[in-house]
Amino acid sequence: MPQFTRRNLLSCTTAVLLAAPAVLRAETGGKRVATLDWALLETLLAIGADVVAATELRQFRQIAVTPQVPKHVADLGLRGSPNFEVLRFAPPDLIFNSNFYAWADPLMSRIAPVESHAIYSPGESPYSLAERATLAIGERLQLPAAGKMVEDLAAKLDRLRSLFSRGDGRPVLPINLGDARHVRVFGSDSMFGEVLKRVGLDNAWKGATSYSAAAPVGIETLASMPDTWIIFIPPHPEDAFRSLTQSTFWNALPAVRENRVLRIGSINPYGALPSASRFADFLAQGFSDVRNG
Repeated sequence: MPQFTRRNLLSCTTAVLLAAPAVLRAETGGKRVATLDWALLETLLAIGADVVAATELRQFRQIAVTPQVPKHVADLGLRGSPNFEVLRFAPPDLIFNSNFYAWADPLMSRIAPVESHAIYSPGESPYSLAERATLAIGERLQLPAAGKMVEDLAAKLDRLRSLFSRGDGRPVLPINLGDARHVRVFGSDSMFGEVLKRVGLDNAWKGATSYSAAAPVGIETLASMPDTWIIFIPPHPEDAFRSLTQSTFWNALPAVRENRVLRIGSINPYGALPSASRFADFLAQGFSDVRNG
């Protein structure tokens, strides 16, 4: 009977751990990928990539909601301080990163090759960058679903443009509630702003933003835009929402009195094409519910 000492048991364990990545690669086929960036994560999931590690998955499931994250995906922790040990043992064949987390490239490149794709960059269209990134990633991973997603979303937005052209022509103000006294507004250079433009809706916010939401502005700003549709985009503190919607100021707003407020589902504000598609769907459903309500 073989005798197992502590030394040879540790040797066997080490051999198994070293062999595990090759076994897993052989079983799954294709490339095992990881990312720190949520926009790239939702893109990878939507096109059917084999994602093995990503960041802040609990929050992603609550905020982005879709695409669904498989249970086997390892959670790397915070986007700003990911756990590289967990990443190493995932283990990925390829890591996708963005300009937001470029500082991590040298560290991650010791684990697997790193490819970077920017979706949010000052002065550039996030929608166009998301299209470009989706197609490049799809080609890199040989996943034809990427091209189909780009084409299907473009066709959807064209259909919605025709639908919304029959609306009341009022501008739309997409906002996120910070607290009962402040909102974040999404400008023309955000992904939400890009969707509004592509479906023919006017964004009521004409002020500056930084390729996403503007810094919080006072809730009194809403009074200066009486003809808008207000679109509430979660997540936001429920207690702040209750305080706001029960206030005299809120209930005096023309948009509130005239039922021009839509409260839609949660969306990743720094998302890619899946978030753009989700936002478009919510708009279509929300306006349909108001029209038929």
